[in-house]
Parts: sequence; structure tokens; C-alpha cells
Amino acid sequence: MITSSIEHPAVLAPFPALAAEGFDLSVLPVNRNGVVEQESLMEVIRPDTLLVSVMLANNETGALQPVRELAAIAHEHGAVFHTDAVQAFGKIPIDVEELGVDLLAVSAHKLHGPKGVGALYVRKGLQLDPLIKGGGQEHGMRSGTENVPGIVGFGKAVELAPRGLNSRAPGSVALLRDRLEAGIHELISGARRNGPERERLPNTLNMTLPEIRGESLVLFLDRKGIAFSSGSACQSGNPEPSHALLAMGLTPAEAHCSVRFSLGAWNTEEEIRYAIETFSEVLRETRSAVRFVSCR
Repeated sequence: MITSSIEHPAVLAPFPALAAEGFDLSVLPVNRNGVVEQESLMEVIRPDTLLVSVMLANNETGALQPVRELAAIAHEHGAVFHTDAVQAFGKIPIDVEELGVDLLAVSAHKLHGPKGVGALYVRKGLQLDPLIKGGGQEHGMRSGTENVPGIVGFGKAVELAPRGLNSRAPGSVALLRDRLEAGIHELISGARRNGPERERLPNTLNMTLPEIRGESLVLFLDRKGIAFSSGSACQSGNPEPSHALLAMGLTPAEAHCSVRFSLGAWNTEEEIRYAIETFSEVLRETRSAVRFVSCR
């Protein structure tokens, strides 16, 4: 089995458990932009490889992965290809036929839908062992009474999602993200983006801010009504540096000096201006308090 070093814990955690049962596990590295390169998969895939799982977009940097090319390599060797598309769903166009994937997982809460409900695309003809055995609901793959309100809410969120897809129209999420990035660059000398410039999600911005501890900055700006994270939101309370940033080659100090902004479909230009102005104000007031170590 093969996965990548930047996967969400929901994918990374099951693989070592399977390895403990006797499966061989290979973990693919990423380049400085946090992207899995095709050559790395070619080096480790074998005729007996069963499964390759690489996310469509990273949840911390927004870096888009070459899933179509990776899936083609997997199929050439007879392996099933799974992609975690949770972070990408509703933010970029997704076509399972074009990607060539066998399995694709999505979740409602990442596109303003209800928490606790998701969906799994399964290529026709692929047989899966049921996750939960019982009454045979959900085509026999997950028994138990369906969460009908969650399903309906998920469906409505999907209907509304196209308006938030990657657009360069005035006021689009991508342009707001770029304005936020430019504003931070003006405020902090040496600030740098983690992830590709273009091949990334339109709503995600991850930056290393030299000599400023991200966790402290999060607390100061939270008091001003601005919510963002110093790593993956799913790792809140975990003092360890981001595994995804470390995989990209950042040092632990640089990872601790990194922050992530996630924009939504309802963010406005006024909010971005407020965020930049407040960022500047907090830095003036508290720079000595949030100083950590040199991240250079």
C-alpha cells in the first residue's frame, strides 16, 4: 500500500494500522511546494501493490496534487486509486472520470454543509467490504439508519457550491486570498508562502512569518474577531509542528512560525481589508510578545 507524507490524519492513521497487520507500506515524499511527484510513485509501486491513496488538495497549504497522473500509474500496475477530496470539494471542479480515480471521499462541512455527513464515490464494479455490517443500508456498504437531515443539507450545499468555484471574477475567493497574501507580505519582511503559487485551492493561504510564533498570533487576532490557525484545524491543541510542513522541508521552528488562512464563499473585500489592518495593528502592539525564534 502507498500513501503520501502530507495526508490528513484520517488517511495517515489507518495505514500504520494496516502495516501492523502485515501489509507493506510506502510513504511518498513531496517537493518543496508540497506536491507529490510522479517519479516518486514510479520508484516504489510494485506488481503486488493493492492501493494508492493521495489527496486531491492538501488541507494546510491547498497544494493540488497530480491525481490524474498518479491514478494512471496506479492502474498500469493493477492497483486501486483512492483520493481524499474533502478539502477540494466545492472549491474546484471535480470530475471522477477525468481524474480516473476508483474511490473519492468528500465531506459536507468543507462546503458550508452540516457536520458529520460525507460521501464516498465508488467506481462501478469495485467491490468493498462493508464498513458496518447490519441491515444493508447505503448499498450494503455502511449499515445503520441514514442521517436524512444531514444528507439533505449536504445535497443543498452541493447545489450552492458552484458559485464558489475557482473564479477570477471581482470579489472571488481566489482574488481575496491573493489580496490577503499581498497585504501580509507588505507587513512582514521575509514572509513567504508555503505551497504553489498557482496550483492550489482558491481559498487557502499558508505562510511562514519569520520570528513570529503562529500560535501566539492566532490568540491575539482571535480577540479582534479574526479566526485562522497555526496549522491544521483538525490538530487543534497539538503542540507538535505540522507534519505536512515538515514533509515539505521546513524546520520545526519554521513550521511553528507558520499560519493558515481559509476563506469562504461569503468573505468580502471589506473583511480582507479589516484583517490586514488589524494584523498591522496587532503586530505594532504585540510584536515583542509574539516573537519566538529566528525562522530564517
